[in-house]
Amino acid sequence: KDLMAHPARSVASDPWPWPVNVDQIPEAGLQVAFDATKAQCAALAAVAGLRGVARAAASFELSHSGGGKVHVVGRVTARVGQTCVVSLDPIENDIDEPVDLMFAPEADIPRLSTTVDDEAESEDIPDSPEPIINGVIDLGRVATDVLFLGIDPYPRKPDAVFEQPMVAADPEDHPFAALKALKEGGTPPDSD
Repeated sequence: KDLMAHPARSVASDPWPWPVNVDQIPEAGLQVAFDATKAQCAALAAVAGLRGVARAAASFELSHSGGGKVHVVGRVTARVGQTCVVSLDPIENDIDEPVDLMFAPEADIPRLSTTVDDEAESEDIPDSPEPIINGVIDLGRVATDVLFLGIDPYPRKPDAVFEQPMVAADPEDHPFAALKALKEGGTPPDSD
């Protein structure tokens, strides 16, 4: 039985869908692994503003946590094409991000979020659970969000070095040049 049926969706709003019906997760748990197709990689790159996504993969373990909650742990890996912020050369970066999330029925989120806020005074603050929407967890959406958060916003080639351009300072080109000229009885330089 295929738990991961792909309904038709808009690629722009959801470039990598992978829905799982919570009712079909066995009591013993469920392991799920999937790779993005070439079209999904292209859509991920377009949404994230990347030069490209060579590959993207996700693997998750889902387990029931009582009260209708589902615990999701796993990893998201990818290889993305970016542009070096120093040299403007194309570069490839690897992403390898862990995932550890709790999902809860949408109706329980306000109550559970209040519990999290009450525990905010402790050092180990739990995250608010993510919503289970219409009985479904979209693991593709989780993978997409984790991938996007793992992208280096300032990618840099390992050997790229920024060198400040050397410009000789003109002694007559400083803020007080006009005052100096007036003091010496001359005319101030042009101030376009």
